[in-house]
Amino acid sequence: MCTPTEIVLERIEQGFNCSQSVFSAFAPLLGIPDELAIKLASPFGGGIGCTGRVCGAVIGALMVIGVKHGTTTPEGKEKIYNLTREFIRRFEEKHVSIICRQLIDCDISTPEGMQSAREKQVFKTICPVLIKDAAEIVSSLAVQEK
Repeated sequence: MCTPTEIVLERIEQGFNCSQSVFSAFAPLLGIPDELAIKLASPFGGGIGCTGRVCGAVIGALMVIGVKHGTTTPEGKEKIYNLTREFIRRFEEKHVSIICRQLIDCDISTPEGMQSAREKQVFKTICPVLIKDAAEIVSSLAVQEK
């Protein structure tokens, strides 16, 4: 059986976006059908709809934290906020930012920026590293924790 970290790399290779790759890799552990996980995460690639905002890998990981530890009542929000802040701290420790356009050094919200990203092959060089790191962080932080 493949680990979520191995699955994220397969998913990005198959053409799924960063958010889909991370969130769907954890779907079996969360009891979520794969197809549903892929659909839920689909708007968040490219920093939310290719706007270059928050990295899709980060959003996918935060979705994992939400499903695993989120609250269904107004109480108990502090735990999920603490886990979220810790995830972001660890991700930024490795990559300085959680903002897509900063991470890939291209503004993919513009046609020119998207072209530049493709020419620099950031989706094949930088993004796989980001999704792998996001998967490793969320795995150690949220999935293993009870």
